[in-house]
Amino acid sequence: MSGKGQDEHLIRRAVAASAMGNCIEWYDFGVFGFMPAVLGAVFFNAATPTENVLGTFAVLAVAFIARPFGGFVFGPLGDKIGRQKVLATTIILMSGSTFAIGLFPSYTTAGIVAPILVILARLIQGFSAGGEYGGAATYIAEYAPDKRRGFLGSWLEFGTLTGFFLGAAVVTACTVGLGDETMLAWGWRLPFLIAGPLGLVGLYLRLKLEDTPLFRELEAEHHVEKSPLRTVITTQWKAILHLIGYIVLLNIADYVMLTYMESYLTNTLKLDGHEPLFVIMGVILGMMVVITPIGALSDRIGRKPLLYAACLGFIVLPVPAFKLMGTGSTVSLTIGLAIIGLLLTFLLATIPSVLPAMFPTEVRYGAFAIGYNLSTALFAGTAPFIVTKLVTSTGDQLIPAYYLMGAALVAVVPIILLPETAGRSLRGITSSTRTPQPVS
Repeated sequence: MSGKGQDEHLIRRAVAASAMGNCIEWYDFGVFGFMPAVLGAVFFNAATPTENVLGTFAVLAVAFIARPFGGFVFGPLGDKIGRQKVLATTIILMSGSTFAIGLFPSYTTAGIVAPILVILARLIQGFSAGGEYGGAATYIAEYAPDKRRGFLGSWLEFGTLTGFFLGAAVVTACTVGLGDETMLAWGWRLPFLIAGPLGLVGLYLRLKLEDTPLFRELEAEHHVEKSPLRTVITTQWKAILHLIGYIVLLNIADYVMLTYMESYLTNTLKLDGHEPLFVIMGVILGMMVVITPIGALSDRIGRKPLLYAACLGFIVLPVPAFKLMGTGSTVSLTIGLAIIGLLLTFLLATIPSVLPAMFPTEVRYGAFAIGYNLSTALFAGTAPFIVTKLVTSTGDQLIPAYYLMGAALVAVVPIILLPETAGRSLRGITSSTRTPQPVS
């Protein structure tokens, strides 16, 4: 095999192993997002379906409390001992905590112990996820050739969509095959238990990898930071604040579209049957088809045109899109969801290549993980709960649209200030500047 062929093989392995962790993380969200009422009834035994949904979304949000702590621990650790070792740890913790929920007793069996166990598992999941995305995106970016970083990075979010689709598909298949009563009795356990084998596959892939070329260069030159957390806090705080503001829109759009939408269609719009599930899954499949071509497009025309398009779209299109969803027509529902899905895909396809380029190699994992997870904890995990609560209290079915529009307005300035990094080397970034040097 030629050297070029060997490099291509290593790149494909790096991308696959990185994307697998995102797949497992979002498999968990797919499971929670597609049966919130069932899980609420199992673990909280609330009086009404709405209270059950709110209980499930509250548990989902609990995991995000732990994410920044995971970012502060795993991120700097990845800058000190290497990306690969930390990523092998996070994937087994994430999948293991999801698997464990499938073994827990219900509220009927164990009373208050049941929700406490779920909350503990979610905290472990959140803590480990705090080191996952930043490390996975860093790993791909540091392996990818500069001219293909957008395309290869978009496969990370392909893993996101695949995981969510898989979680949603498993829940839907179990619901259709077993029926509502059986799902409430014991069928809800099956989707969680599948996370165990998925985690073992991901761990196997990651243990077969070596660390990234850029990190190995740091080790060879003895430039690995002795105290990466201190360096991050003292030199990267402005860039971290920039990142937090920039991904507000991504986080809210991501969790409204993927985690909240099933509940919105069934509980708010009162759409009956399994049709809403199948429409959401169809739109996600469409997003999977276009995400890597959009990533490749960002390598040709730059990241910022796509980010501008997404931001402008989220300012002007959510109200028409959500009005279409509320007409009761399957075609209108599909078009409305597809509008939000396409705008989100513009963000998802570019994020994995944009964020690693904001920080120098010495502290890239830590700065990325800390900023990303602070923003995610504040805005992402809370979005389904807040939107559900606002819709319930106001009766306004367009609340999700307004929430998306507000997030887009917040993100406008950070996106404008973001430097264009398409095609530029990650090696040129230093602690004093976030503008990479052109490829020589």
